[in-house]
Amino acid sequence: MRKYAHLFFDLDHTLWDFETNSRETLRELHRSERLTDRGIPDADAFIDTYEEVNHGLWRRYESGRIDRHVLRVLRFRNTLLHFGLKDEALADRLGHDYLAMTPKRTALMPGARELLTDLGAHYRIHIITNGFHEVQEEKIRCSGLDHHFGLVLSSEMAGAKKPDPRIFRAALDRTKASADESLMIGDSLGADIAGARGAGWDQAHFAPNGGGDEQATYVLRRLDDLRAILL
Repeated sequence: MRKYAHLFFDLDHTLWDFETNSRETLRELHRSERLTDRGIPDADAFIDTYEEVNHGLWRRYESGRIDRHVLRVLRFRNTLLHFGLKDEALADRLGHDYLAMTPKRTALMPGARELLTDLGAHYRIHIITNGFHEVQEEKIRCSGLDHHFGLVLSSEMAGAKKPDPRIFRAALDRTKASADESLMIGDSLGADIAGARGAGWDQAHFAPNGGGDEQATYVLRRLDDLRAILL
């Protein structure tokens, strides 16, 4: 078995349970803003629409077609417009409160905390994320995970987003690691797995719902599958 020295994790959907944390916040906002009275009676429909809008905007952001400000402005504005509701003040308030509330939530993917503790005895562990830097750091801190990571590298810090090889080179430069002793672990086939492969790294594709990349070095159905590989 190949010996790694550095493990680089994606954060959202890999360690931090983005879906659970985001949906809890959206449900709370639907209630606190009394959106039922504004013509959005179904919180689930509000969540589904927001996720569809946000996903599309993130694809545009990651491809460089829009910047972070545009993404943040449009995601709630366009969600409300889907329900025929044009209210700039409400959209701005939802956007502000979502960013303030969501990173403070602490749901993690099953087994993440225990796995990081056990891996930390044998490897140097880091984060590479396309998320906004201050938001990602708050998620890590509020979840009590900050002591696990030597480097938290965001696309903002690196000046490039996964799968751009520049962010992977920046990670190596900052950790003094080499590609052949580094393993990227993440859920995104394009950003994490194809990106790491293009940079010459081994990859572990976390695909709990199936459809793992057959070309990946490893495919994980559970995070704990890393134990058989690394411990």
